[in-house]
Amino acid sequence: MRKQAATRQADVLSVLHDHDRPMTAYAILDQMKLDEPDLAAPTVYRALAALTDQGRAHRLESIKSFVPCRCDHHAAVPVLAICEDCGIVEEHDGTPLLPKLAAISAKSEFTATRHIVEIHGLCGKCAA
Repeated sequence: MRKQAATRQADVLSVLHDHDRPMTAYAILDQMKLDEPDLAAPTVYRALAALTDQGRAHRLESIKSFVPCRCDHHAAVPVLAICEDCGIVEEHDGTPLLPKLAAISAKSEFTATRHIVEIHGLCGKCAA
C-alpha cells in the first residue's frame, strides 16, 4: 500500500533528524529501504523536494546533500556552516543579511526566489 505524501515526507524528515550529518538522497533511500525494500529513489526525491519547498529541510548545494531545518525562520536566510573535517552542519539565522543580498541582486536586476548561504570551514572542535 502506498503511503500518503505527508507521511512519506515525515519518514524522510525522521531519517534526517536521526543523523547528525548531511545525507544524500541515496543515503536516505538506503536507510529507508531497511524497512521498505521496494522503495524507489523518485519517492525520496519527491519527498525531499516538498520538504525543501516547505522550508523543513535544506539542500546543501555544494555537497549535494540534505539536512533538516533546525531554525524557525519563515522569511529568513538560512546560513549553513559546513565543517569540512567532521561534516557537522550548524544552521544560523542570516536574516540581517537579507537587505544586503537584495541590494547585491538589484545591481544586476536579478530577482532572488530563495536565499541559502553556505559557508565551508572548520567547526570549533576541528579547528582546535
